[in-house]
Amino acid sequence: MSSRPATAQHLSDLARLRRVRDRIDREYAQPLDVEALARGVHMSAGHLSRQFRLAYGESPYGYLMTRRIERAMALLRRGDLSVTEVCFAVGCSSLGTFSTRFTELVGVPPSVYRRQAAHATVGMPSCVAKQVTRPIRNREAPGPEPHLA
Repeated sequence: MSSRPATAQHLSDLARLRRVRDRIDREYAQPLDVEALARGVHMSAGHLSRQFRLAYGESPYGYLMTRRIERAMALLRRGDLSVTEVCFAVGCSSLGTFSTRFTELVGVPPSVYRRQAAHATVGMPSCVAKQVTRPIRNREAPGPEPHLA
């Protein structure tokens, strides 16, 4: 018995998963869904979702939303677009879903982030601001500490 065919298939799957991740990174503002991503690499949507989660720790949709939120954070720091304009600029079609996911990942709603970030990153190079304001992946942002009486 040889494991070469299994190893070759695993390597092939990893290469296809990288192509999906790269496509999400490039086309985050486009309408993307798991079925379209899976068709692009000749996988079923279910297989793509399972393998992507195993390889990257989150679903393709979760990864896409994280990318969109990262870009939204940069646009909100710039300060020249409204939250609604940012929502649509990053490829979200629902302001409610965008705001909910943004709050989950960042810890504050986009409108609050826009106000706070304008002051927090003043004078900071954009490459540094991107790193220090990066959204939290694979878990929700910590909420405020409860006050015990």
